[in-house]
Amino acid sequence: MNWWDDAVHRAAAEVLLVGMLAGLVGVHVVLRRLSFFTMALTHATFPGVVAASIIGVHIVLGGVVAGAVVALGVAALSRRRGQNAAAATGVVLSGGFALGAALVATQNGFSRDLSSFLVGSVLTVNVRDLVMTAVVSVVVVAVLLAGGRALLFTGFDRDGARAAGLATGLWDIVLLLTIEVVVVTVVPAAGTILALALIVAPAAAARLWSTRLGVITALAVAFGAASGLGGLYASARWDIAAGASITLTATAILALSLVLTRLPVRYLPVRLSLTGVRS
Repeated sequence: MNWWDDAVHRAAAEVLLVGMLAGLVGVHVVLRRLSFFTMALTHATFPGVVAASIIGVHIVLGGVVAGAVVALGVAALSRRRGQNAAAATGVVLSGGFALGAALVATQNGFSRDLSSFLVGSVLTVNVRDLVMTAVVSVVVVAVLLAGGRALLFTGFDRDGARAAGLATGLWDIVLLLTIEVVVVTVVPAAGTILALALIVAPAAAARLWSTRLGVITALAVAFGAASGLGGLYASARWDIAAGASITLTATAILALSLVLTRLPVRYLPVRLSLTGVRS
């Protein structure tokens, strides 16, 4: 028996990877104010999962295809004159989840795979799932490293990015598809309903501690990893659902950061160093 044969060991590796990945992408979600879009994405991938289960292919593949359609649909609708991204995202959120519910109603029973996709089932991950998560992590890191400058330029100074010759629409699609891939990767661990908190909460907590992008990114990755491992430990210690435990841990880190960063500066000198201000 090797280290990977233990379900808890595999779960620990999985939550560590998805926590770090969620924190990394969460920075772009928080800074670009795409939390609502990410929530829509987690719900709108549901019909793809149901359809994949019905036709007998891996549910993650169905989620990827549905998520890509959603991301491209939101990008197309939000670029139309007189239409805004929030309205387009709201329509996609409701329509996607309704389609999933309608597909479920055509089946005799709600399968275990589908219920696991809703609330997460990290203790059932196998070595193949871990390899898939690791590959996705490498690809996402490569995309963010290669396109990070263009993504930030497009997000914070759109007119300047166009003047510099950047294809802002193309970079929007790159970011949306990257978020979509991360959502689908995180969902098996945290569940469709709970994935949003694991993506947004670590980055939102990191944003409270610093205004420097490098520090925010490092803290978001650390908070995401801590949420995954801390949540898994709490799940095993108090016998509660792993997805809910991970989400509650991420929420607790955000709440604790909110309280600590409101303390007077003399009680929290570390924040000065994180913001680049010398005491």
